[in-house]
Amino acid sequence: QVQLVESGGGLVQAGGSLRLSCAASGRTFSRYAMGWFRQAPGKEREFVAAISWSGGTTSYADSVKGRFTISRDNAKNTVYLQMNSLKPEDTAVYYCAADRRPGISWYDNEYDYWGQGTQVTVSS
Repeated sequence: QVQLVESGGGLVQAGGSLRLSCAASGRTFSRYAMGWFRQAPGKEREFVAAISWSGGTTSYADSVKGRFTISRDNAKNTVYLQMNSLKPEDTAVYYCAADRRPGISWYDNEYDYWGQGTQVTVSS
């Protein structure tokens, strides 16, 4: 069982930056691939970024590639999402998720554990 708690969301102007954190409970965090997803009002949840258990492989949605960076610190049981050059269309609730398999997945139904989400609002 893994419990995930996101933090770091907030209100930022377009062009600004935020860093989201996701703290995980449990001693097996390093065995999980981790992902970030987001859901905007009236839209389906979408993939943002993912990182393998070792941190050696990452993947990004085209909409955030070059602006967002996912990373993890297994010693701290934490995964991060650094978001730069934010746009109003990045406004959403951001969720982190854990996948018991070591590889990366872009599909939310393949993740086993989810956090409660953190709101990111980008003003124009």
